[in-house]
Amino acid sequence: MQLKISNLSKTYPNGVKALKNLSLDISTGLFGLLGPNGAGKSSLMRTIATLQEADEGSIFLDDLDMLKNKEAVRRILGYLPQEFGVYPKLSALDLLDHVAMMKGVVSRGERKDLVEGLLRQTNLYDVRKKKLGGYSGGMKQRFGIAMALIGDPKLIIVDEPTAGLDPTERNRFLNLLASIGENGIVILSTHIVADVRELCARMAIIHQGEVLAEGNPQSAIDAIDGKVWKKVIAKEELEGYMSSHKTLSTHLIAGKTEIRVFSEDQPDASFQPVEADLEDVYFLKINHGAQNGANQSQEPSCGVATP
Repeated sequence: MQLKISNLSKTYPNGVKALKNLSLDISTGLFGLLGPNGAGKSSLMRTIATLQEADEGSIFLDDLDMLKNKEAVRRILGYLPQEFGVYPKLSALDLLDHVAMMKGVVSRGERKDLVEGLLRQTNLYDVRKKKLGGYSGGMKQRFGIAMALIGDPKLIIVDEPTAGLDPTERNRFLNLLASIGENGIVILSTHIVADVRELCARMAIIHQGEVLAEGNPQSAIDAIDGKVWKKVIAKEELEGYMSSHKTLSTHLIAGKTEIRVFSEDQPDASFQPVEADLEDVYFLKINHGAQNGANQSQEPSCGVATP
């Protein structure tokens, strides 16, 4: 199965260019879409999910033209938006049964098997009769996935699914996504780098509506390994270092600032080499990719800045 997005553009009435000639190829499995808030991730997700029109471009799932055949898309699509509503006084069992009926599962016995199977898959069976208003954030996200899975979708979109979850719920939810990704295309849209590093065989980094990098996360990390350096500096020195070095990120450690920079060679003897990670790739692209003219860099150069 292949999702092919070609030259997609979207400008809102207020003049914001949310998507700028964006192209991606996504195959079966988990695909991570990384970018800061406002990067265009949600605009892309809503367009794929048939919730808004594109100004230009095309989206095909194999031979299905997704921009022209919206009803067909909705039959094979599962979508978990960043925020979704539930009826707080209904139980998970009752609401899933209702949604399954609306999606055409008219046989009571078939619906019962489907709903109970989804509740077990999302680890909600033991609380299936509990009112949704009493669910935790993680339980609601898993319930959202259960709703998205009704109809055996071939394409599943999840938008910022782990934001606000505690570590236990986050791990449970990521494990659920990993199991779902074995049988279809799952697009994970997030600004949390660790989610993509732990789950996805391929990813793209987008910013200001454009693809800055696309490829395998580990290949992206390998491409900059040996070129990331760190140093602990005083807070008042930060501005000077940021203006003279290609800064990736800064972290407070025991009241002092650790700065991480990208450089082909050791900046000076006071800098120590550090093992690169996906967060370094992300910040390199977001902070410096645009000024270096990066656009849709392909593996294995994913994540490498052009000096």
